Amino acid sequence: MSTQTSSGSLAEGKSILITGCSSGIGWETAIKLAGQGFTVFATVRKESDAAKLGDLGISDLVPVCPVDLTNLEHIANAERLIANELAHRGEKGLYGLINNAGGGSPAPIELLELDKFHQELQARVLGSVAMVQTFLPLLRQAHGRIVWIMTPALMPTPYVTSIHACDFAINCIARTLEIELKPWNIPNIMIRCGGIETPAGLRTTSDVEMIFGRGLRQRVLLYEKALRKWKRDMNAFDAKRTDPEKVAEVVLRALIARSPKRRYAVGYMAGAASFLELMPQTVSDWILKQRF
Repeated sequence: MSTQTSSGSLAEGKSILITGCSSGIGWETAIKLAGQGFTVFATVRKESDAAKLGDLGISDLVPVCPVDLTNLEHIANAERLIANELAHRGEKGLYGLINNAGGGSPAPIELLELDKFHQELQARVLGSVAMVQTFLPLLRQAHGRIVWIMTPALMPTPYVTSIHACDFAINCIARTLEIELKPWNIPNIMIRCGGIETPAGLRTTSDVEMIFGRGLRQRVLLYEKALRKWKRDMNAFDAKRTDPEKVAEVVLRALIARSPKRRYAVGYMAGAASFLELMPQTVSDWILKQRF
C-alpha cells in the first residue's frame, strides 16, 4: 500500500462523497479519507450526526445533511450544495462516490416486516441508483470512480434477506454500470464486507428477540428453535467481527490505485463467502442447507 505521503499527493485536489456517515464504516471511511487529503462530503440523515462530524474539526470533512436516500429531494439538494462547494474550493468534479448507507434487520422471509423491507429497498437500491444518476456528471468531470460497500450476497443466507437481497441487486447494478460507463472509464468497485463491527451488525441478536415479541405468534413458533440456534451462532460471530477501520483502509487503496481491482474482500469470513460464490449454485446451496 502507498505511504501516507504518496496517498496525500494522489488525493490532493480530489473530492469524495460518502453516504451513511453517522457511524460504522461510513464514519471511519470519512475520517480516514479526509486525513489522507481528500475533500470528503459525508452525508447523514440527522443534524445531531452532522454536528458530531463537524465537532471533529477536520477542515476537509464536510457534513451534508439531511440526506435520506428514500427522499429524492434530499439527493438533489445535496448535489447543489456539493457542486457549489466544489466551485468554491476550485475543484473540478467529484473523484469518488461511495455508496455505503443502509441497514436491514434479520427475519425469515415469512416474517419480514414489509414496510421496513420496502424502506430498505428504497434506500439501498433505488436511492443508490438515484445517487449515481445525480452525480455522474460530476464524476465524469473528474474521471472518477464509484465504490459500493456491500456484503458477499450472491448466495442465499437465511434470515438476512432484507440485507442480502439489496446487495444481490447492487451486484447486478455495479457490474452493469461497469459495462455501460466503459466509454468514460468510470470503474465500479465492490468492497465486499464480511463480519464488520458496526452498530447495525451488532444489533443482530437483539433484533432476533424482537421477532419473538411480534404478532403472528403461531408462525414465529415455527422458526423459534432455528432462530435461537442462529442467535447463539451470531453471538460467536459478533465476537470475531473486524474493525470498520479495516474497511476504510481498503476503500483508500481502491481510490488511490491507478488500476483498482473491481472486487475487494474485507472482514471476518469474507474470504470464505467469496469462495462459496465460486462454486456452482447447487453445491453452495447444498452446503448452506447443511448449516441450518
